[in-house]
Amino acid sequence: MKLPEFTQFKVKHFALITLTAGLWMNTAHGQRFQRPEPKMDPMVEKIIAEAKGNSQLENLAFELLDVVGPRLVGTPGMTKANEWALKTFEKWGIPAKNQQFGEWHGWERGISHIDMTHPRTKSIAGTQLAWSPTTKGKAIEAEVITLPEIKDSLAFRQWLPTVKGKYVMISMPQPTGRPDANWKEYATPESLAKMQSNRDSLNRAWASRIRATGLSPNSIPSVLEDAGAVGILTSYWSMEFGANKIFGARSHKVPSLDISLEDYGILYRLAEKGYAPKIKVETSSKHLGNVPSFNTIAEIKGSQFPNEYVILSAHLDSWEGGSGATDNGTGTIAMMEVARVLKQVLPNPKRTILIGLWGSEEQGLNGSRSFVLDNPEVIEKTQAVFNLDNGTGRVANISGSGFVHAYDFMGRWLSAVPREYTKDIKTDFPGSPGSGGSDHVSFVAAGVPGFMLSSLSWDYGSATWHTNLDTYDKLVFDDLLHNVILTAVLTYKASEEPQLVNREKRLLPAGPDGNPGTWPAIRQPRRSGVGY
Repeated sequence: MKLPEFTQFKVKHFALITLTAGLWMNTAHGQRFQRPEPKMDPMVEKIIAEAKGNSQLENLAFELLDVVGPRLVGTPGMTKANEWALKTFEKWGIPAKNQQFGEWHGWERGISHIDMTHPRTKSIAGTQLAWSPTTKGKAIEAEVITLPEIKDSLAFRQWLPTVKGKYVMISMPQPTGRPDANWKEYATPESLAKMQSNRDSLNRAWASRIRATGLSPNSIPSVLEDAGAVGILTSYWSMEFGANKIFGARSHKVPSLDISLEDYGILYRLAEKGYAPKIKVETSSKHLGNVPSFNTIAEIKGSQFPNEYVILSAHLDSWEGGSGATDNGTGTIAMMEVARVLKQVLPNPKRTILIGLWGSEEQGLNGSRSFVLDNPEVIEKTQAVFNLDNGTGRVANISGSGFVHAYDFMGRWLSAVPREYTKDIKTDFPGSPGSGGSDHVSFVAAGVPGFMLSSLSWDYGSATWHTNLDTYDKLVFDDLLHNVILTAVLTYKASEEPQLVNREKRLLPAGPDGNPGTWPAIRQPRRSGVGY
């Protein structure tokens, strides 16, 4: 997913409502009183008891993150994840199916080794990027060179023949491997300012170096490989100790490797100072041709309105740097656990509860966008969509997504949740429709009330989002249990609502150009990996 959208919400003409613990101030005496806790709905009591007493979160996390592992679209890991989810739902007595929506170019990660062989021997910390070409199991040793500072595109073209038989470094070397918070805690103000100024200067200089090639950053790898480079080296630091963002390769013939900040710096300095470092790379990944892409869809059938729906939404796929723990293993296992809990205590809800575990979210919300287009009868009769995606933290923000009456029906549903689960949630009603970021926007674009249950950060953006550190050990199970209870109660109340809620959309404020704001349009998904 992209970074959480709740940080973008502006409070201008609509009230920001904070759901507090029901505290109010007696202005005459300056004393704070707590409103008596209302009598809890017996079904809510059952939900809480089941969620707390029989939680499957830790086991689900182990099976998905440690056993299945990362779930990149087109890989065997994604296929295993779809099969695992299917079997898990069926074990709980919840019918499920894998619904194909397209295909992607298949790729399987194999064993890889990266070692520096000159001027000394050292194992290099790095990883082959997603869909990267392979060395076919052969060890290819070659010199490492840097992208030079050149005058213009003509000079770049004149330099290109020198890359033949070399590994080329195309990322800027970082001036520090310490996060800013570490600097701010220990450095003198003068030292901090000096570091930041130096980094800003390096960033500007590197951007100028890239512009001088006459190419976009994404185009450089293919030009280098066509000129005879044997591999592409990058380093996309995430501004946290040990964390790199890991995405897909832009080369088509030779391996692309992301190297840790520390080892990238060593290689870069050696190359720049004339030591002609060499590395030996061996990879055994495989290209598998085109493979099908699926959404896993499960349902608890409604008893009174079986053709009306409440949708639990989370994307099952991930990038491949870590094991996709907080993006979006947490959303997946929480929504599966919500389904398990409701199946136990509410086996016959009034409306059908659908659980959508989407594929290929990371490449553009492809699974959920396909579902919206492929299932118009569901979209027409969907009461609400609840989406979990951005990390392991407790839900902290809920926007009304631009629906005029969201305050009314969401207010009713939230009021049924015990205050210990809502007291710190900030809501923005009616809010604004999201235009990207996560799967709820696929439904909002179609006029369906879709709500992102946005979580506390836990340093999600820098530490785990799309990084090599996004692993099981980063999960906070107490917060995930909190989200299961909150979502289960919201789902229960939405499923029991007497009628479908009002879908009226707000008038959006004018944009920067002065033109009236427009509701996001339904967008076509990518149904294949061609051109990605």
